[in-house]
Amino acid sequence: MRQVKLFVDIESNIEALEERVNTWLKESHANVINIFGNVAPQTVMRELKTTALSERRYASSDVFIAIEYEAA
Repeated sequence: MRQVKLFVDIESNIEALEERVNTWLKESHANVINIFGNVAPQTVMRELKTTALSERRYASSDVFIAIEYEAA
């Protein structure tokens, strides 16, 4: 039977997300059919005491990964 495993984090934690996905893949021995994902656009936060474009701060984007796999 096909199933789906979902992972969500923010881009500033991308290494931890990668580790979680790889750990799950190793431990589950899943027969992966497809892996896909999405990164949400960054949102501009209010500027802090400046109007210079190079000084703008951006919120971390959401990162979504979906894994379609065949359950044993």
